[in-house]
Amino acid sequence: MTGRTDSLAGRSFDDAERALHGLELPFPRLAPPLDLRVAEPPGPRPRDSAARSAVAHPLRQKWVDAGRVAPTPVLAKGPTLTEALVQLAEGRTTTRDLVEAALVVAASTTALGTVVAIDEQAVREEADRLDGERAAGRRRGPLHGIPVTVKDVIDVCGLPTRAGSLAYEDEAPGDSVAVARLRAAGALVLAKVATHEFALGVTTPQCRNPHDPTRIAGGSSGGSAIAVATGVGLASLGTDTRASLRVPAHCCGVVGFKPTFGRVPTAGIVPLSWTIDHIGPITRTVEDAAVLLDVLAGTSFLDASGMPKASGVAVGIVPAVFDDADPDVAAVCESALAVLERLGCQIIELAGPTIEDLEISNALGLLISRSEASAFHRSLGTDLDRCIPEVRDQLVAGLTISAADYLDAQRQRLILSKRTLASFLDCDVVVTPTAPVVAPPHADYERYLLRLSRNTIVWSLIGAPAVSMPCGVGAGGLPVGLQLAAPPGREQDLVTIGTALERMIERAP
Repeated sequence: MTGRTDSLAGRSFDDAERALHGLELPFPRLAPPLDLRVAEPPGPRPRDSAARSAVAHPLRQKWVDAGRVAPTPVLAKGPTLTEALVQLAEGRTTTRDLVEAALVVAASTTALGTVVAIDEQAVREEADRLDGERAAGRRRGPLHGIPVTVKDVIDVCGLPTRAGSLAYEDEAPGDSVAVARLRAAGALVLAKVATHEFALGVTTPQCRNPHDPTRIAGGSSGGSAIAVATGVGLASLGTDTRASLRVPAHCCGVVGFKPTFGRVPTAGIVPLSWTIDHIGPITRTVEDAAVLLDVLAGTSFLDASGMPKASGVAVGIVPAVFDDADPDVAAVCESALAVLERLGCQIIELAGPTIEDLEISNALGLLISRSEASAFHRSLGTDLDRCIPEVRDQLVAGLTISAADYLDAQRQRLILSKRTLASFLDCDVVVTPTAPVVAPPHADYERYLLRLSRNTIVWSLIGAPAVSMPCGVGAGGLPVGLQLAAPPGREQDLVTIGTALERMIERAP
């Protein structure tokens, strides 16, 4: 541990290294090899090297305004993605109608800090073009006419990528692979939405929770979760390295689906951690997420036979993880488990992953992701003085992690992966609260940072698919998310159980 400032980031890294040094590793000749089958580190991305005034930068005022406004919550009232597809097919709505409704919501919820880039004229023209193709009997694919938003670390042709930062700007990117797949399927990219700067956090501090603007929206895909929750588009494309799809989904009452590592190509994103980064959808329902995943992954996760069959599925839980959650969160999640039992699932108590495993994964995820983020931004030449203090401190502290600690963290990751995957020998899915607390107050979020992400990181580290879905409300009427995780490559199990559960919840009085 070397020369770190006495900041939250510095203390967190010190704690993580102490946790790492307290773990045992087998004798080096017997230790697991570092065979993570990951992509090569990305090279430097193009950027505008011209000096820009921080005061004049269009993002600067958003940061300032977000700290003093108290907007009125607005939640989506229109159709879900799946419902909109039916309405479009039956001629009961048009893409232009869906776009205009989304633009009205975007204009009325600017104080939530959602949209960061949009070309309304181009969007309307594309909507009319898609409607014209449908009228002529031409259908591009399964998402024809569906407006979606995209997190601002993912490249979209025609819109700048700023990664939520004053220190980065790519004014003319091409489409990322994931966005190109959505467009080929007929989706309309409505706007870029907010991210925690460089995806380096779980709060998205410039944003506000649509259920209670005094609360955080979660992050780093906070803008994506707000957009879906309020109706700015019918789905959003986000990223998840440690928790970034599932925590904002939990906080905002929507679905965040992290697929298996590598299932969706990450080419065309501003990377946080090239050995952990995932791309996935945020939607209002699990069924909607499956529709997006079908396109993004190029395979089908929807059961065409109708009502999903959850009967006989073995659902594993670790009681201590529920006991460690706030009582309101635990009660809501336990009610969801009772619904799963009524669906015919078998609830099985597991020995792990334990709370200790989750804490270890928090430490390993911090060391690995911040080491890789710091290396990337050093190669890019990012001006850290233009970053918010929280992010600057993390990137500076990340450069103090030794190569030995980084490699040991990766080796411990492999040990943790093998131990965690062994849990699936006894069950089909593992269920936990997505987070142990509801969305924390914006004024007091710092003390919740590691607690918010604790239950999610292990599934990112081992590359297993995991989904957070809303299952009720806790203290103050705030949403509570239930997290379901499956072995790598088994997204279908999550879709089957998740869609069955949400249909039962919808029917509840």
